[in-house]
Amino acid sequence: MRLNVTFRHMESSPRIKDYVQEKTQKVKKYLNEPIEANVVLSTEKFRYTVDVSLAANNGVVINGVESQEDVYAAIDTVVDKLERQIKKQLSKSKRPNIKAAQFRMHVLSASEEKEEEEEEEETPKVIKSTTYSAKPMSIEEAMEQLKASKNDFVIFTNAATEAVNVIYWRKDGHYGLIEPE
Repeated sequence: MRLNVTFRHMESSPRIKDYVQEKTQKVKKYLNEPIEANVVLSTEKFRYTVDVSLAANNGVVINGVESQEDVYAAIDTVVDKLERQIKKQLSKSKRPNIKAAQFRMHVLSASEEKEEEEEEEETPKVIKSTTYSAKPMSIEEAMEQLKASKNDFVIFTNAATEAVNVIYWRKDGHYGLIEPE
């Protein structure tokens, strides 16, 4: 395994470099040789960021980023993420007509990893169910209620059409209105 360790905005430390070498050996058993690992360690105020990019000879590329207050904890976490993703992809590669060399993985953060796992569930599940009362009001009254509330939307019965409508905040700061046909 070829390992390149770069220190940004922090002092180069042989102890940290040895720790990175030790931890990256953990994923070596899953990938074909030769493997090239590029690790960038940086700090900003009190947070350390570890950015790891692994490239195997068979075309598998894995990227992982983790930020924490302890550099050793960040290294451990990012290596665990990489190992978990490699195992997941290798289990998929055992399916017919799929080769491990076809996979290009990008692990950026814990939240994106959770989103990927939620998307891969075979059947969607109802996670939360909430009952709203659709009070009769005008669109202007609904806009005022939306301004006063902490919610992103208001469900109401339009007094003019007697249909259920939804008014919501758009990303551009304006209102959006959903009306049935």
